[in-house]
Amino acid sequence: MKIRIKFRKYGNMKFIGHLDVMRYFQKAIRRADVGIRYSEGFSPHQIMSFAAPLGVGITSDGEYLDIEVVPPEEGSRLTGRLNAVMAEGFEVVGCFKLPDSAANAMSIVAAADYELTLRPGYEMDRPEEWVQGLLDFYSQDQVLISKKTKKGEKQLDLKQLVYELSASMENGSPVVFMKISTGSTENIKPDLVLDAYEQHRGTERPAFAWMTCRKEVYADLASDREKEKGLHRFVPLMDLGEAIQ
Repeated sequence: MKIRIKFRKYGNMKFIGHLDVMRYFQKAIRRADVGIRYSEGFSPHQIMSFAAPLGVGITSDGEYLDIEVVPPEEGSRLTGRLNAVMAEGFEVVGCFKLPDSAANAMSIVAAADYELTLRPGYEMDRPEEWVQGLLDFYSQDQVLISKKTKKGEKQLDLKQLVYELSASMENGSPVVFMKISTGSTENIKPDLVLDAYEQHRGTERPAFAWMTCRKEVYADLASDREKEKGLHRFVPLMDLGEAIQ
C-alpha cells in the first residue's frame, strides 16, 4: 500500500539539509514501528520518496513524503504514531492512502506556494512603495531574466513560471505570496523572483532580510494541450489520496 505523508518543518530544523531530513524520517519510521517496505538486494533500504527537497533556511507547512507499507501495516493512527516520536521542528499533518497506480510525489510536482516576510527587526524604507512596485513589476506582459544553470545562463520569462503573485502590508511590513513553477521540468526559487525585481529597481536584495515559508506543493492535472495554452489545474498533493484516520 502506498501512503503519502504531509508534514511541517519549522523552527531550528530549517537549518538541516535534505539528506539529514531523509535520515531523520528513516529513524522516525523505525521508532514508530511502521511496517515500511524495503528494497531488495544486498543493501536494502526503506522505499520512500520526497516530493521536492526544501532548501536550507526555509520553513514549510506543506512537505510531502511517499512510502510503501506491507501487511499487516494499514497506516492506522499513523499520524499520531509518527508525531509521538518526532522532535520539535517536525510535525506530521496528515497521512493519505494512494491508489496502487499513483505516481510518486517527486515525479508529479508542478508548483508550490511560498510566503515571504521580513525578519523581525529589519526595517524597509518606504515599504508601501516597495509593495506597489513589485505588483507593477509583475503586471508586465513579459518579465525576462537570466538564470544560471549547470550549462551556463539561459533566458526565462518569469510570467510563464510565476502563476500567482500578491503583496500586501501587514502590521507595517510587506508580506509576499507567490505560486511558482517547481519540479523537474522547470524549477525556480522565490529568491530569483525578488532578485529580478530588485534588479529592475536598480538595487540588490538585502542578504538575510527575508524569511521564506513553503505553504503547499501541487501537481498539475491539466492536459498537455491545456498547458500549451497556459492553463493549469493545480491540486495539492494530499488531495490525490484518501485521508487515513
